[in-house]
Formats: sequence, structure tokens, C-alpha cells
Amino acid sequence: MTTPDELTPRERQVLEAVIQTYVQTAEPAGSRVLARRHGLGVSPATIRNTMSDLEEKGFLSHPHTSAGRVPTDKAYRAYVDSLLNSPVGAIVVAERERLREHLSSSHSTIETILRRAAQSLGVLTQELGVALGPRLDASILRRLELVRVGAERLLLVLTLDAGVVRTVFVEVAGTLADVAVSEVTRVLNERLAGHTLRELRTSVADRLRDTQTMPEAGELLNIFVQEGEQLFDAALPIGEGSVIVGQASVLAEQPEFSGADNLRRLLSLTEEPARLADALRRKHSGDERPGVSITIGGEHGDPRLDQFTVVTAEYHAGPLAGVIGVIGPTRMPYEKVIALVQHTSRLLSDLL
Repeated sequence: MTTPDELTPRERQVLEAVIQTYVQTAEPAGSRVLARRHGLGVSPATIRNTMSDLEEKGFLSHPHTSAGRVPTDKAYRAYVDSLLNSPVGAIVVAERERLREHLSSSHSTIETILRRAAQSLGVLTQELGVALGPRLDASILRRLELVRVGAERLLLVLTLDAGVVRTVFVEVAGTLADVAVSEVTRVLNERLAGHTLRELRTSVADRLRDTQTMPEAGELLNIFVQEGEQLFDAALPIGEGSVIVGQASVLAEQPEFSGADNLRRLLSLTEEPARLADALRRKHSGDERPGVSITIGGEHGDPRLDQFTVVTAEYHAGPLAGVIGVIGPTRMPYEKVIALVQHTSRLLSDLL
């Protein structure tokens, strides 16, 4: 199988011209169009012969109803890898300011900011903007407190990395002495702080089971031994790490969605959050720009994504990480999309 490194300089030049023409026009590129639009310095006949060679090597395909060629997934991969090994493209100032203004105006929850980011990114790229919230189960418990809120109810306050705070109600039988609550708070911090929520969800009972403490505190501590896993599960937000999707209407103008099949296929994925989240987190194992992941067509391993490309980048809120990006047809303006996705991830990291 021919690799991109084995292409001649002319083949690379013609391949790039075909991709750029097809992205701009959505029409198969012919040799005369390429000669006229790109000034390749050779005749249409030479371009035609080079395109035939590229087709034999698997970089172009030849629609039966056209004399032109269209790029294959292999062609897009070669093109994307060349972009990722070059300096990132510049972003139009108006787009940069629009993103910052739209996101900065939202001094609210992380979910609200991510929803704005997905919508803004979708509008600017004309693709489907998507985002994944940070996964709190990988965050570290820094300290916890038990606060009395009623005769038979306590509030467990968990302070995590990056100042994230989660709260869970703990039901107790009867009124507990303040000294017992203080003693259990001390023990919990001593045994549990410094570990991730993921670790604690499966090991809290073992970490507390042999604790020696005053008799008054034993009943409360036993609640954490018996119900600790459920309490730490409850500390995670509902839908934590779930997918946030922008406006699908921005795709309507693209030729790939002139029929309903492709759009229906894409939207059906949004109804399976776990599968879509997996597609967004997946990293391509190529020489990609750090933090940017691009998966094209058949690389997904999911037939429903065979016609689509996913471009994502990680953003960070302290030690927590999430994903922002877009999904669109494999025919997309990759240079612009890569620059906007990467810029949005950096902007989110700054804001969060």
C-alpha cells in the first residue's frame, strides 16, 4: 500500500489541489479545472495522468457520472497530517472576538459555557459543534466536611481539584453529638483525602473498616463503610462526562445533507451518548498536533460515522479535562476547522 511519504512532489501538489477544489465546490475535480484554478505549471493532460496515478494508489476515487475525481479517506488523512505538521493557521479577528465575547458573557455553570462553546464553534465552522464535560471521577478529593443540617441529616461537602465542590446528603438515625461528627470528619479526611473519586468509589469501605474511634462515632462511621460507594456515586453530577451538542441546523446548507439519510445517521448518534462520547475521546495514533485529534471516515470503526470526520481538542479546568470539537462530512475546510477548534479549547481552558 502506498503511503503519503512515497508520493512524488507533483502527486502531492495535485492531490492538495483536488482536495482544496472539492472542499470549496463539492464537485469532483477535473484536470482542466485544476489547471485553471491552481496554476500548477503543467498541462491538463499531465494533471490527468497524475490523477490516474493517485487513483491507482488509493488517494482519489472516480465517480461514474463524472470525469473528475474526489478524495478518499486516505487522501484526507495525508492532507490533515501535512496540516498538523505545519504552523496552525490564523483565525479571522472577527471570529476570534466573537468566540471570546460569546463565552466570556456566560459567568455560569461549566455546562452553560460548554453549550455556548459548542454552538459558537458550530456556527463558525458550519459543522456540528460538540463538547464533553470534564470527568470528575478522575479528580482528587482534597478535603471533606460534615455539616449538620437537621436532627437526622448531615451534608457531606467534598472539595476536589480546581476548587470543584460537590455535596451529598447523609441520613442518620437519631441526633449525633457534635464530638462524634467532628471525629468522623477527622477520620474521613485522614483515610480518604488525596485519592481520586474513582478510587474511593470502590475502596472506601476497605479504607475505613478497621478504624478505631470513640463509641459515639462508630454508628456514623459505619454508614460510610456500608454506603460509601453509593455516596461517592451520588457526588458525581448526573450525566457527568455527557455529550453537549450544538445546533444541527448549521449543517443544512451542506450538499452532504441535502438528503435526510446522512443527517438522520448523525443525529441518531446523539441519542447514544456513550457511543458518541467514545468517538469524541478517541485519539488517532498519528503524528498529530498535541491536544488535537482528527478521525476520518472509516478510521472510526463505526459504519454510521463512515461519511464523517471528528475534530476535537482537550480543554482543561485545573487538573480536569474535557473535549470540545466538531463533527461534519469528510469534505470540510480542515485548516480553518483545526485552527478554530484548537483556539476554542485554549479559550475554554483560560475561562475555566
